[in-house]
Amino acid sequence: MGRGRRWLREHPLAFDGALALAVLVCMVVGSFVDPHGHRHGPSFGERTPDARSVLLMLTGAAALVWRRRRPLPVLLLTGAAGVVEYAEGDPAAPVAMSAVIALYTVASRTDRPTTWRVGLLTMTVLTGAAMLLGAAPWYSQENLGVFAWTGMAAAAGDAVRSRRAFVDAIRERAERAERTREEEARRRVAEERLRIARDLHDVVAHHIALVNVQAGVAAHVMDKRPDQAKEALAHVREASRSALGELRATVGLLRQSGDPEAPTEPAPGLAVLDELLATFRHAGLPVDLARTDRGTTLPAAVDLAAYRIIQEALTNVRKHAGPDAKAEVSVVRVGRTVEVTVLDDGAPATAPDGAAHRDGHGDRHGDGPDRGHGGHGLIGMRERVTALGGSLTAAPRYGGGFRVHAILPLTAPTGEAT
Repeated sequence: MGRGRRWLREHPLAFDGALALAVLVCMVVGSFVDPHGHRHGPSFGERTPDARSVLLMLTGAAALVWRRRRPLPVLLLTGAAGVVEYAEGDPAAPVAMSAVIALYTVASRTDRPTTWRVGLLTMTVLTGAAMLLGAAPWYSQENLGVFAWTGMAAAAGDAVRSRRAFVDAIRERAERAERTREEEARRRVAEERLRIARDLHDVVAHHIALVNVQAGVAAHVMDKRPDQAKEALAHVREASRSALGELRATVGLLRQSGDPEAPTEPAPGLAVLDELLATFRHAGLPVDLARTDRGTTLPAAVDLAAYRIIQEALTNVRKHAGPDAKAEVSVVRVGRTVEVTVLDDGAPATAPDGAAHRDGHGDRHGDGPDRGHGGHGLIGMRERVTALGGSLTAAPRYGGGFRVHAILPLTAPTGEAT
């Protein structure tokens, strides 16, 4: 049965042909019935349709084959055939049956206003023809039957159209919801990949810069001061160990939930800021720290963002501000925000045209890219701050040096406390 219904839906012309044949059979059988043949009820076989009635029945049934393609012309043709049959005074064939099917088709495939107009017109014409042109009295059951059948056909078609529209709307909403879920999933995946990429960049850039500096110191003093070279190599080993630990924690985010091998250590934050600054001091960068947020607990996202901003800014200072540069870091709690500032007094290099710049250190041109890291350093800081609803400024200082200033709100962008 299921395969048969699917086949009929896929071949509507075949279904309409079968329907037209069934309607023709019903009309032919009905043409042999005389509703007034006996005193106690209708009789069968006491009258037969003439050639004109047979032609009208064939015309009405054949028109139903095209009822889906041309519903209004088919209704007009079948209604005209019914009126012609009633015009004979004593219709021998129920040709109006094909008009009822055609009216149902019009109601099921058009809008409600059209159904009302066409339905009322069809009911009026067919019922009026039966009452005025037929041989039976105008109040006879046959005439009331024409009125009832045409009305039910219009109502049934309208109900089918409404149900079809309701089902289509539900299906469309379901498909739209599915697309929305897929888009949301893709957006979340993209955001997660971007966050992991930022963390990987910050970890690798920081530790590789320190390793590079300490390896350079070790190579420079290897022959003359081996003890200092050993100390530098120890710092290299420590920085490498820290880099591997942070990389393991970051890459662990890509594992499935519930993986027993996934790391469970918390993400770095301002609680380990002193250890971070110590690594830069060991690398030869004097760093002064001033903070007023001790004793307060920051939201995890804000804590991590502040740590990464300081880490990236100091990494750029160490790489690009010159060997004699000094840095200052301040973390200040101001109302419902935390302000993170990183300053350095490094002298910018001079470009061939005399313009001050320092490649790779945030933006030594003002708003230019972080060329030392392909633009990812400053972009990553801005993305972190923007995701929290804060603001970031990074620009050269008057008289030399560079300033990175981030304002991080302690509430979510929607206004809810984090």
